[in-house]
Amino acid sequence: MEIFHYFCFKVCVAFTFFSLVFASDPYSEALLSLKSELIDDDNSLEDWLVPHGVNSSVEVHACSWSGVKCNKDSTVVVGLDLSLKNLGGILSGEQFNVFTELVDLNLSYNSLSGQLPVHLFNLSNLRSFDISRNNFSGQFPDGVFGLQKLVVLDAFSNSFSGPLPVDFSKLEFLKVLNLAGSYFSGPIPSEYGTFKSLEFVHLAGNSLSGNIPPELGKLKTVSHMEIGYNSYHGGIPWQLGNMSELEYLDIAGANLSGTIPKQLSNLTKLHSLFLFRNQLTGSVPDEFSELLSLLSLDLSDNRLSGPIPDSFAELKNLRLLSLMYNEMNGTVPRGIAMLPALETLLIWNNFFSGSLPEDLGKNSKLNWVDVSTNNFVGSIPLDICAGGVLFKLMLFSNNFTGSLSPSISNCSSLVRLRIEDNSFSGEIPLKFDKLPGITYVDLSNNKFTGGIPSDLPHASSLQYFNVSHNPGLGGVIPEQLWSLPLLQNFSASDCNISGNFPATGSCNSVSVIELRMNNLAGNVPTSISRCSSLAKMDLANNQFTGNIPEEIAGLTELSVLDLSHNNFTGPLSAKFGDFSRLKLLNVSFNNISGSIPSNNLFKLMGKSAYEGNPNLCGAPLRPCSTSMAIFGGRGIWKLIWVLLLCSGVVVFLVASTLGIFYIRREGKGQWNMISFNGLPRFTANDVLKSFSSTETIPAGSPPSASTSKVVLPTGITVSMKKIELEGKGIKTVSEFVTQLGYARHKNLVRVLGFCHNKLVGYLLYDYSSNGNLAEKNSMKKDWTVKYKLIVGIARGLCFLHHECSPAIPHGDLKSSSILFDENMEVHLAEFGFKYLAEMAKSSSSETFSIREAGELNTSLKEELYADIYSFGEIILEVLTNGRLTNAGETVQNKPLEVILREVFADNEVSSTNSMKEEIRLVVEVAVRCTRSRPSERPSMEETVKLLSWSKSQRNQTELMKPNQYT
Repeated sequence: MEIFHYFCFKVCVAFTFFSLVFASDPYSEALLSLKSELIDDDNSLEDWLVPHGVNSSVEVHACSWSGVKCNKDSTVVVGLDLSLKNLGGILSGEQFNVFTELVDLNLSYNSLSGQLPVHLFNLSNLRSFDISRNNFSGQFPDGVFGLQKLVVLDAFSNSFSGPLPVDFSKLEFLKVLNLAGSYFSGPIPSEYGTFKSLEFVHLAGNSLSGNIPPELGKLKTVSHMEIGYNSYHGGIPWQLGNMSELEYLDIAGANLSGTIPKQLSNLTKLHSLFLFRNQLTGSVPDEFSELLSLLSLDLSDNRLSGPIPDSFAELKNLRLLSLMYNEMNGTVPRGIAMLPALETLLIWNNFFSGSLPEDLGKNSKLNWVDVSTNNFVGSIPLDICAGGVLFKLMLFSNNFTGSLSPSISNCSSLVRLRIEDNSFSGEIPLKFDKLPGITYVDLSNNKFTGGIPSDLPHASSLQYFNVSHNPGLGGVIPEQLWSLPLLQNFSASDCNISGNFPATGSCNSVSVIELRMNNLAGNVPTSISRCSSLAKMDLANNQFTGNIPEEIAGLTELSVLDLSHNNFTGPLSAKFGDFSRLKLLNVSFNNISGSIPSNNLFKLMGKSAYEGNPNLCGAPLRPCSTSMAIFGGRGIWKLIWVLLLCSGVVVFLVASTLGIFYIRREGKGQWNMISFNGLPRFTANDVLKSFSSTETIPAGSPPSASTSKVVLPTGITVSMKKIELEGKGIKTVSEFVTQLGYARHKNLVRVLGFCHNKLVGYLLYDYSSNGNLAEKNSMKKDWTVKYKLIVGIARGLCFLHHECSPAIPHGDLKSSSILFDENMEVHLAEFGFKYLAEMAKSSSSETFSIREAGELNTSLKEELYADIYSFGEIILEVLTNGRLTNAGETVQNKPLEVILREVFADNEVSSTNSMKEEIRLVVEVAVRCTRSRPSERPSMEETVKLLSWSKSQRNQTELMKPNQYT
């Protein structure tokens, strides 16, 4: 019936369309024909209508339509702007033969697909042609030479493939050529050096190869050139130094080798030079000091050696200097500190030595300084924050000594301070009430004394604080510490801290507490139960006493609990066995007594988790006596409780059976069925009958909330998931399920149907026969398999985020929700189910309708960012064969090189392995996806492009520049 109604609607639309066209002018007729080819879900072209009885023989009726621009007399259409209208479909292009006077055509920011119509090249008067951010595919068609008056051609971010069209070079008036972000392959044609008027050329993010043609040096009119994020051979042609008007040059991420040509110093108008992420060698040319207009110089992530040229003191306009990730050495010239415009200095991960210039920060408004992982000595320059805008100061992994300058406390702009792995000493002089924006502080592995500053609880924005491995620190934990509203990580292990564990107030955000190897004593407060987000608590090697609080067992997010080497007494509560996430429990070397509960979780921890407790027994330790083993020493009372419990269970089962029978009987005839492509048309009763074949449930009973395998009457095997419904919200749920049903992608598990009444619903999915990622993570896989797996997950998530309207957050991305089909292709399961469950609990349709209307943009973005974070953690889990789980925060607190060494070891990658650079890239993607600040994470669209970059086989596209690293 629905199909019949849809067919009738289409017939009516077509009839109305042809009726209107009959009375219309040629322009309006052509545009209405174009409208009929477009998918317009937002109805953005609703005003494209011709009223009945209108004679448009003189004026063009379409001149009043949105996006249509006409001449002054409204007799000729000269412009068509359909950008940002969420239009889809495949264009024939035949309608454009009418628009002989069209000057501007803008189809950007839509979802148009298929091949670009060759008819568009008949628009001989066209000057601006913008088809950017669509999904046009195939080779760029021949015939562009017909656009002889064209000035702007923007085809950025499509899916074009094949070679770059040579004919573009014949467009005499072309000033802007943007072909970036597609899949063009092969070399840049040497003919591209013959453009006569070109000013802007952007070819980055394709699959281009071959040598960069030296003929590009003949482009005397080009001021902006981006040709990076491809996979070229050879080096940078010295002839590019002849591009006398060039102001912006970006050839980053392009597999370039050899030295940097000194002839680039002839580009006296150049203000931005980006050559990062290549394999360039040799030293930085001294002649670069002649680039007096230079604002940004990024040569990071290469193999450059030698010192920073002293002549760089001449670059008075330089704002950004990024030389990180190279093999450079020597000292930082004093002239760098004299540059009046310098804002960002990134030279980390090199072999620099000596002291930092004592005037660094005195003569400019520094906002970001990162000199970490070098061999610097001495102290922090006193005036490093004199400009008042320094927000990131990264000095970790050097050989700095002396006390920390009190001037750092006057740096009210500071957000991130990392000085770990040095030899700083003396008291910590930070005044946290003067650092209102500080979010991240790492002082670990130094020689600080004098205790943790007592005003630490005044740092209202603080998220991460680490002062571990300062063995002479001493002092106590500040009393109001846990009241910090945003605190997530507090680490103070091996600091000789004494006193008690402070009572916790509202500590909902705290996820990590590390206090091992101190002198803390007394009881662990029961108020710890308020830390609802706590995932790791390490209190080992202290002097805590009393019972282990049962309240800890209520922390459902806890995955690591180490209480070893203390003086805890009393029994070990069986409630700890209820943890769903607990992966490590260690209570060894205490005075715990009684029996170890028989729950499987306790057995999984191994003997070492319990040894050193003489009065503790049970598996995996020595067997307990009979009464202890069964009832833990209170035999008769526990027996009574067991008997009562069993009686209660029997009564419950009988009542449940009768209840289910009653609901099934009373609900008969009230069931509805929504089917999508892939599921044969049959009734809800057919689905209900299949409950008897459900593998994971008793015959004749509906499935539980967990996913079940069901064989339908036609013999098709599906997965079924139950959801409890509220009668008033069924419309909302059905609408959202329909959206899920139409979300089809090769890396998503298909939603096949939805069977429901007013109280309960069953979602039907494709059945995946080869298990999930959680089951296979520990299996050894080669790099190719891991890469394919990661990219498949990314593409499925990208489809949900960027190709569904509105976007669908997955909501619960984890290894157990990533399934494999019979061909071991990866599929994301249960996407959107979390939000479906939330809607089902709601008594109104607010949740879905508001999300659809876009009024919850902030909330939706947060949900999408959470998916991206989970994806980053999944990458780490795959790369380490399951060793690293929920490790997003862990990798943010480690130098990248340390993480890479671990991942290389997990994948048995040698220093000469050809896969090393690819693995490095994927690790960097994981690090970016798990950044603590959501706005710093790449979108899934950007992430897919990042993962597509490779030296030889995989598509290259725009990466986030290294100067955006945290």
